[in-house]
Amino acid sequence: MATKPTNSSAFLDAMKHRHSVYTLNDKQPISDSRLEQIVNDIALSVPSSFNTQTTRLVVLLRDQHREFWNIVKAVLRPHAKDEEGAKKTEAKLDGFANAFGTILFFEDPGPSKAMQAKFPQYAAHFPDWSEHTSAMHQFAFWTALEAEGFGANLQHYNPVVDIPTKQKFDVNLEWQLRAQLVFGGVEGEWPAGKEKKPLSETVKWFGKK
Repeated sequence: MATKPTNSSAFLDAMKHRHSVYTLNDKQPISDSRLEQIVNDIALSVPSSFNTQTTRLVVLLRDQHREFWNIVKAVLRPHAKDEEGAKKTEAKLDGFANAFGTILFFEDPGPSKAMQAKFPQYAAHFPDWSEHTSAMHQFAFWTALEAEGFGANLQHYNPVVDIPTKQKFDVNLEWQLRAQLVFGGVEGEWPAGKEKKPLSETVKWFGKK
């Protein structure tokens, strides 16, 4: 049984620390065993609607991580408008490949389809709720890995890379790729936070004393 936290300060500090970090290297601030513990803890802790547990994770490290970004590069090159555009895209992808690892976030539609049949009155909502579950996993991993000393950024090269990725890593063809979290050692300074809209535009209170 997990230890009950005494307050939310550490969690909120980790959230505030989380930023998109693009200057990454292949250094790892924690061991593979610690990384595995984090992956397992998050996979077992993030909630899902009706406990459908739709999220599926593929963790790629070192050479396997670089192989994924080689796949992305090969898929995208024919879509470049010209040679200059191709080189610019490849340079960006090489930056991701220089990192230590990538987490691929998939959603398995099977559990949602079963719930759609069981609860037809909510059928239209289960696909949306599946996306909510995926987003919570993405945020949890992003925040946790950066709290451990990694830098990370979230990418979305799906669906154009879905088929070759599934073939390479023996992934169920029914699963739907939703995002890719790149992570690695941090080169240089930690990035500054982005400007946020004023709370007066984004938060409303009722009944506060």
